[in-house]
Amino acid sequence: MPMSRPRFRLSAALVGAGLLISACANPGMGSDRDDPTAPVTLTFWHGWSTPGEVKALNDSVARFEKRHRNITVKLVPNVTDETMNQALRAGGSDAPDVVSSFTTNNVGQYCSSGMWADLDPFLRKTGVDKKRVFPKTLLDYTSYRGRQCALPLLADSYGLYYNKDAFKKAGITRPPRTMSELKRDAVKLTERTEDGGYRRVGFMPNFRLYQNSPDRMFAQWGPRYFDAHGKARLAEDPASEQFFATARALVDAQGGYGPLEKFRTTFGDEMSSQNAFLTQKLAMHLDGEWRGLMLKDAKAPFHWGTAPMPVPDDRPETYGRGYLTGTVLGIAHSSRHQNAAWELVRYLTTDTDQVVRFANAIHNVPSTKAALNSPELDADPAFRTFLTIARNRYSVALPPSTNGGQYVTALQDFSYAVEAGKVPDLGKGLRGLDAQIDADNLQSEN
Repeated sequence: MPMSRPRFRLSAALVGAGLLISACANPGMGSDRDDPTAPVTLTFWHGWSTPGEVKALNDSVARFEKRHRNITVKLVPNVTDETMNQALRAGGSDAPDVVSSFTTNNVGQYCSSGMWADLDPFLRKTGVDKKRVFPKTLLDYTSYRGRQCALPLLADSYGLYYNKDAFKKAGITRPPRTMSELKRDAVKLTERTEDGGYRRVGFMPNFRLYQNSPDRMFAQWGPRYFDAHGKARLAEDPASEQFFATARALVDAQGGYGPLEKFRTTFGDEMSSQNAFLTQKLAMHLDGEWRGLMLKDAKAPFHWGTAPMPVPDDRPETYGRGYLTGTVLGIAHSSRHQNAAWELVRYLTTDTDQVVRFANAIHNVPSTKAALNSPELDADPAFRTFLTIARNRYSVALPPSTNGGQYVTALQDFSYAVEAGKVPDLGKGLRGLDAQIDADNLQSEN
C-alpha cells in the first residue's frame, strides 16, 4: 500500500487555524550532549498507518535495536503533521524525539522555525558526506536556506501507467514521449458511448483527479517557482503558459472540460478496487510507484506497463524526468536525547541494506545513491521505471517555503479556475497568482 498522502489543502487549513509552526515560534530547548551509548528510550512519531507499512517500519526499528542494544524505540503510528506540530510547540516529556512527515514542502517551516534540529552538525561529527550519500533533488527538499533539518527516508516518483491491451487495440506501439504524442494517443484511446458519454478516456488531464495536482504535471517543464530572493516568478516563466496551453489542448481534444469533469465524478475512490485506471475508464494515468503493487494485488484484468511522463516537444532531451517527493525524517529540537536520536535517523536514512529492504517492503523508491543502484532492489521492470525517473538529472521536487504548501494550494485553486475557463487573461492571472503567493509568504514571515 502507498504511504498516506495528505492533500495540500490540509496544509493551508492548518496555516489558517494557526496550528502550523510559524517562523517566530520559540521551540523548547533540547540537548545534543547526551551519551548515545547510555540506556535510553526514544519516541518516534510517524504517519504510516496500513498494516504492511507499519510492519515494515517496525521491522526496520527492530534491526536498529539489535545494533544498538542500549536504545529502545517507542513507535507511534498514524501521526498527522498537525498533531506533531502541536506537540513540538508544547514541548514536555510527551513530545517525540524523532519525527517524520510526508509533506516535503513543509520543510521550509520545520527548518526556519527551529522545531526540527539542524542535522549538519550530526552529519559532520559522524563523517556522513550528505552530497555523496543522497541525490541532489532529495537534499534540496530536505533543507531550507542552508539549514539541513531533515533527511529523506524513501522517495516517490511519478510516471505514466498505461493499458497495454488498449494500446494494442488502438495500434499504438509504445507509450508517448512528448506532449503532442500524448494528445494524439489520448484521442485514439478515448471511447465514447452511443449517448455521447465516455466509456474510456485516453488521458484525463483534469486537476482534481487523484494524483493530478497541477504541480506534478508542471514538473515536466522544470519550472522555477521562486527567484533567488524568494519572490514568486511563475508569470515570468514561459513554461507556465505552455503548461496551461498543453493541459487545455488535452481537454479540448477529448471532448471539453464539462464532459470530462462529469465523467470524472463517476470514478471510484483512488485507493479502492474502483480506481478508474483499474476499472479501465482511463487508458493512461499519472501515478506514483506504489500503484504497481496495488494493481498486482488487485489482479488487474489487463496487461499494463509504466513509462516516464511525456515532456514538452521542444525539450526531448529531458525525457525520463518526473516529479519527486517523499518522506522526510528529523530530530525534534526539544528532544533531550538528540545524539541517540541521530543514531536512529542515520541508520534509517543512510544504511544501504536498511534503505533497500524498507523500499522493497513498501514498494517505494530508495533515497540514497547506493540504494538506488543496489542489485537487491525489486527487479520488476514496472517498478524500475520509477527508479530511473528518480535518478534522472532533470527530475524535480517542489521547493520548500516558509508557509509550507500554501503556495501549492494557491496554484491548485488557480489551475481549477483556468481549466474551467474562468481565467480569460492567463498572463494577468499568473501575475495575480505571483502577487498572492508573495503576500502569503510575507504574512507567514511576520
